[in-house]
Amino acid sequence: MLALIIFLITYLALALGRLPGLRVDRAGVSIIGATLMIASKSITLSQAYGAIDYNTITLLFGMMIVVANLRLSGFFTLVSGWVVEHAHRPVVLLAAIVLVSGFFSAFFVNDTMCLVLTPLVIEIAARLRRNPVPYLLAVAMAANVGSAATVTGNPQNMMIGSFSGIGYRAFTAALAPVAAAGLMVVLVVLMIVYRGEFRGAQPMAVDRQSVTVDRLLLWKSLLVSAAMIVFFFAGSPVSEVALSAGALLLITRRVGPRLVYGEIDWPLLVMFVGLFVVVAALDRTPLSARLLASATRLHLERASVLTACAAVLSNVVSNVPAVLVFKPIVARLADPHRAWLVLAMSSTLAGNLTVLGSVANLIVIERARPAVRISFWEYAKAGIPVTLVTLAIGVALL
Repeated sequence: MLALIIFLITYLALALGRLPGLRVDRAGVSIIGATLMIASKSITLSQAYGAIDYNTITLLFGMMIVVANLRLSGFFTLVSGWVVEHAHRPVVLLAAIVLVSGFFSAFFVNDTMCLVLTPLVIEIAARLRRNPVPYLLAVAMAANVGSAATVTGNPQNMMIGSFSGIGYRAFTAALAPVAAAGLMVVLVVLMIVYRGEFRGAQPMAVDRQSVTVDRLLLWKSLLVSAAMIVFFFAGSPVSEVALSAGALLLITRRVGPRLVYGEIDWPLLVMFVGLFVVVAALDRTPLSARLLASATRLHLERASVLTACAAVLSNVVSNVPAVLVFKPIVARLADPHRAWLVLAMSSTLAGNLTVLGSVANLIVIERARPAVRISFWEYAKAGIPVTLVTLAIGVALL
């Protein structure tokens, strides 16, 4: 009972994003929850160490270093600027943003593309005197959808890839079609919801903007990234490959290491560590068997049921904690391979439901706030239909 109380309080605080009345964020909440589990003897310290999935932590850490080097080299700004420059109509601009955000999110983590594209889109919309809202929503929604395609697209996929043992190629073969169809849905829904922005719009010209690029770092980062992706598809262990790629990029005379370390999301890594311990402690109680019995009664082996449950929980406590809740259940279902893929699909695509559905959404909203305010309902007008349609496509394809 004590373990259950600690678990529920931890997840309630994660849903709120903080401990009420205290300056404690989600990372702090997860560490406090893990410590309470150890102090209450729900799990021993040695068992807590064993509960941490180091493959996930290593993969995420290595990818953060690779992405940091690509960002510092100016690669993402260069590519997105080139694409936007060649989009001569509003609908083509929207399609270009969806494509760039979705494609690169599949390989280099969705949050990164939101950080890079948001200020660029605001600047372009201001220069062209266009409504920035549909283009900003395209950044967030396409980043969420595109990240569903691969193991390295987002943190929850990285966890699922590690837990399930599904290879990079098999994961991509199953979910890339879902992501591709989802990007089309994002484009069509935004065109319909904001049809006044795109109907009868005149051709537009975007002036070339100078972009600061470190050419040597750019080529080095691109070569290492390309090799990393090749090794991913070749079947090499993704965590080892990502860590090796990150280590290679740290061997440099051009970039101060503190610049790279500053790009790493340390609180996210800390949150992962704490949540691994919290969920493992709960899994050691008799409640775990009861949850499995409940899953049997709910028929979570059905893709539609698992999708609905994962989508709801992902919007309550966020997708990473939701995946950890499902971990002991999915592993014991009749077809765990398909169930893991359904969980990856649903927990990711559900992020488009509301502003609070994913970190990518919050990044776009907060970075755009000085120029434009996107309300909860403004986002939901497009987010709800995008989520419902993409989830339905995901269920059908899986």
